[in-house]
Amino acid sequence: MKKGYIYIISALLVMCFTGAHAQNVVLNAEIDTFQMLIGEQTTIRLELSVDAGNRVKMPEFKTGSVNGLEVLDTKADVRSINEGKREVYTNEYLITTFDSTLYSIPPFEVLVNDSAFRSNPLALAVYSVPIDTANLQNICGPKAIQDVELTWEEYRDSVYLGVILAILGAVLAWVVTRLVKNKPIIRIIKIKPKLPSHITALNRIEEIKGDKSLRLEGNTKEYYTQLTDTLREYMRDRYGFNATEMTTSEIVGHLLKIQDKESIKDLKEILQVADLVKFAKLHPSINENDRNMANAIEFVNETKNIEEEKVQQPTEKRIVNQRSLFEKRMLIVSISVIACVLVVIAALLAIDMYNLFS
Repeated sequence: MKKGYIYIISALLVMCFTGAHAQNVVLNAEIDTFQMLIGEQTTIRLELSVDAGNRVKMPEFKTGSVNGLEVLDTKADVRSINEGKREVYTNEYLITTFDSTLYSIPPFEVLVNDSAFRSNPLALAVYSVPIDTANLQNICGPKAIQDVELTWEEYRDSVYLGVILAILGAVLAWVVTRLVKNKPIIRIIKIKPKLPSHITALNRIEEIKGDKSLRLEGNTKEYYTQLTDTLREYMRDRYGFNATEMTTSEIVGHLLKIQDKESIKDLKEILQVADLVKFAKLHPSINENDRNMANAIEFVNETKNIEEEKVQQPTEKRIVNQRSLFEKRMLIVSISVIACVLVVIAALLAIDMYNLFS
């Protein structure tokens, strides 16, 4: 029986190198080996050489094309030769089988410009593994399940994932701590309500009046300087013109447009006396100084704006710390990103550990 197989194989060896030649089409099929044991693998190689520019359709060869043969992998390649004038198409089919018999592989059909070309047929003899029937006692039965020690390559990825998970967990804890300890975004500052201009002026005049050193004749210049400065600041806040930078005549001229002449008579006298004290070294008596102070108080009381006391003033101010706001947003984004990465790594670690110990 084996001799018959050999004759058949010899005849097929002659045929396997016979290609199809027509219209510059060269088609050839070959197999790496013509005999093998069941379960082994071999490769069928189909090669087509044709002029460049032709339409080519290589055949499909898959499991079931030949009963009993299984196609494990298919590779296709095209390359140019003769300076691009011709093209070589190569298909490789990796096959195996688990039945011992002689397989006849029919010719492969290739289409070139809708014309069919057939390759040479192939044959494959598959043999069973020989069994030593004389020494059956040497055949061992199935062994019990044995514990195998894990190698570094097997659990290396799990260790790396665990280290990365620990590092990212520490970073996440640090970022959360920074977020908790971050400076307040909004600060509330208490604001002391601004007193009406006439009350401010009267309070300042009372301070001057209570300072005994200013009422002495030797400090007359300082006394009138503080008194007139208080009046000038009052007029600036009360009427809205810059009295602190004006001369006496300019102030009087400006007030005449607002007040009547009689109401500013005493003010004009105070300012003129102050100018004489500052520039002419005049030394008024203590009584005259007290009279001018009383006139200053009367001027403020007569010209005060009662509506200022009714104005609602803020008692606090809210300040947004833009830097802290930006830092908080960045920390929140960082926490979100790190948390997502941690979830992914934890899932990968869980899958890896499951595969390792399952």
